[in-house]
Amino acid sequence: MSTPFWERPLETLDEQEWEALCDGCGRCCLHKLEDEDTGEIAHTWLACRLLDCDTARCSDYANRTRQVPDCLQVNIRTVAEYDWLPPTCAYRLRFLGEALPAWHPLISGDSETVRAAKVSVAGRVVREDEAPDLPLIDFIVDWPGQWPRAARPAARRGPAKPS
Repeated sequence: MSTPFWERPLETLDEQEWEALCDGCGRCCLHKLEDEDTGEIAHTWLACRLLDCDTARCSDYANRTRQVPDCLQVNIRTVAEYDWLPPTCAYRLRFLGEALPAWHPLISGDSETVRAAKVSVAGRVVREDEAPDLPLIDFIVDWPGQWPRAARPAARRGPAKPS
């Protein structure tokens, strides 16, 4: 039996396999702030203007880098550089040699498991062009940079708490 492509080293994936590795959560499409002194990344609930906030999918994926010049592409060369990728990101997980979680569509066979695990940004964010006129700092939240409790692999959950 052959190894599923998502378990192979990233550098062996073709373009179609690479694209299929994305779970479609939309977390990478959220604006982030970087502290100039510490390099610490702060995540926001403010999304790129191309993100469909109901589905967490790019509304013009094929042309995104033309429409949004600062849209960054995740590829085999950049996955190591982008330390802002969420801990749930399949590219990051596989780069670190970790398995995909059970909620990932390639494992579950269902794209809705990303939303059910509360990993998806669908219904939780607002597009930058529809946002209230507030300073960017007012949009900062922690959850895009964290594992949702229900989505964490057993090894990341830690010991059970006494009831």
